[in-house]
Amino acid sequence: MGFTGQFVKFVVAGFQSTGSQMQWGILLCMCAGFALCIERVWYLYIKCGRGGGGFMAGIGKYIKQGDYAKALQYAKGNNTPLGKTIAAILENRGKGTKAINKAVEEVLLTETPKVQRNLAFMAVIANIATLLGLMGTIYGLMVSFDAIANVPAAQRAAALANGIAFAMSTTLFGLITAVPILLVQGLLIRKSDKIVEEIDEKSTKLTNIVEE
Repeated sequence: MGFTGQFVKFVVAGFQSTGSQMQWGILLCMCAGFALCIERVWYLYIKCGRGGGGFMAGIGKYIKQGDYAKALQYAKGNNTPLGKTIAAILENRGKGTKAINKAVEEVLLTETPKVQRNLAFMAVIANIATLLGLMGTIYGLMVSFDAIANVPAAQRAAALANGIAFAMSTTLFGLITAVPILLVQGLLIRKSDKIVEEIDEKSTKLTNIVEE
């Protein structure tokens, strides 16, 4: 049996043991955590990814031509935080830097929480999975100690083995759940910070251009 097969075997054994409630709790954390990871990857890398260099190149082309109406229409067609910010700048062109900055801040107040949504909660889910694994470990050890003290000698070895197996299984399953979620969370936080920085940079540059 290969490495993956051993993983599956130990995890399944935990579901079949006494106290498997912890395993089901960890499974619930896994489903919730992986669902959040998929949703955030889609939003940050796919949806917000449409607001990159190509989008700003298109805006720059229209501005060089002096066609701000087409630039605004093009920006409104890009339903990303960056696109909405650029549209707000173009809509307030000619009203002064103060009005533009106010419009940009209003957009950021709405869009920044969307970019950062649920990222902190992913760490909470990972920590809960780890703690449930630890809880299962403690329970399994308690079962093992109880077997040593109270189970008849003929059944003691089997009871002791079951307790230790459950203890290790919950720890393993908790870590299998938590580690990928925390890894993806770190990448998503870095991506969200980059998106916010990109919005700040490009909005400032565009504000300077339209207000020249």
